[in-house]
Amino acid sequence: MKEATKRSIFRWIHIIFGIPIIGYIYDSPTDTPNYAWSIRYVIFPVLLISGLWMWKGHVVRRLLSKRTKTATKTAQQLEA
Repeated sequence: MKEATKRSIFRWIHIIFGIPIIGYIYDSPTDTPNYAWSIRYVIFPVLLISGLWMWKGHVVRRLLSKRTKTATKTAQQLEA
């Protein structure tokens, strides 16, 4: 999968999961407790993770690729 496609998927996930927060903020206070748990435990964590991945995902991928290279080198050294 191309990097541009991955970015587009994360961008749309971030946008779609951000829409209910607008409703949470601007809805009447009497209706807010009905869906507050879904905002707190589902929507906000997905929004947070997708935003962080779009911001610093390249750093995480670089660290993981270095870690797998080191793990394969140590595994090859143990076999030899």
